[in-house]
Formats: sequence, C-alpha cells, structure tokens
Amino acid sequence: MQSVTATQPEASEYAPYYEKYIVLVPEGDVVSTLSRQLEDTLALLRGLSEEQGDSRYEPGKWSIKELVGHVIDGERIFGQRAFRFARGDEQPLPGFEQDDYVRAAEFGNRQLKDLTEEFELVRRSNLCLFRSLDERAWLRRGTASDAEVSVRAIAYIMAGHEKHHMTILRTKYL
Repeated sequence: MQSVTATQPEASEYAPYYEKYIVLVPEGDVVSTLSRQLEDTLALLRGLSEEQGDSRYEPGKWSIKELVGHVIDGERIFGQRAFRFARGDEQPLPGFEQDDYVRAAEFGNRQLKDLTEEFELVRRSNLCLFRSLDERAWLRRGTASDAEVSVRAIAYIMAGHEKHHMTILRTKYL
C-alpha cells in the first residue's frame, strides 16, 4: 500500500490560495522532499556572506535576512498547525500577517548564520513530527486562517512555501 504522504493532497484539503505552493512540490514522499530541501537550503544560505544578508533586490523589498526570517516564521506556524491538527485539536487557528511579523522580528539585526541555524532547527523539528505520524494523523483536518486544511496539505504547503522563497532568492537576489 502506498503511503498517504506520497500523494499530493486533494484540492478539498486546503484553501485555493495554497495551490501556488502545492504545485511546486514534486510527486513522492513529502517528508523526503522536506529533508532534501533542508540540505539544499542550508548549502545555499551557508554560501552567502553576512553582507549579502542585508541586500534587497529592489527598494522596499525584504532583505535576504528578512526573507529567511519569513521562511522560518512560516515553518513555525505551519508546523504548529500540523502538530495541533495531527493531535486532534479542533480549535480554529488564526492566520498571520507576514509583513507585521517581519517588521516585529527585526531580522536585519541578526546574523545570517544564526538565521540559517534557526531554519535548520525548526525544519528538523518539523521533520521529526512528520516522521512520527500515522495515516490517520496525516489525514486529520483543522481550521486555520478561516479555512479547513489537512495535516498532509500543511506538509505540502510547507515544502512549496520554502521552494517558492528559495526560488525568489536564487533568481532575484543572487
């Protein structure tokens, strides 16, 4: 029997907004994809200088540090949603305003190497969670940002969100 994690989520498992992230994730085991992404992203970020961390591809756009910080924020929020829904938590969870989070975090005051390490730790934590889930947990659903979402869809959203932002980093910043 094929693992439930090896298949893309059904469209009914997430809000239409997230389609743009889910389509970026290749077929196959999403946990393996998340693990491979971690190694690729770490190699990319570790190849950047601290000075590059402050660069922006256009005035008013996030710096590389802010982009990485946003990815970390997304990892944390998506991971928390997946954890709570996998455990059967039925409380609706709020959305978050990414620009407010980035402003409040002041990522520009941090070192890029520290943000890189933080991304690694948060992603590894999420990987531990996903590896522990059984088929029933993967299919559980909850409400986040006023929309129903499955744990499986959250894993795909997480992978697609990271890929989206690392593609922006590679194509617009570097």
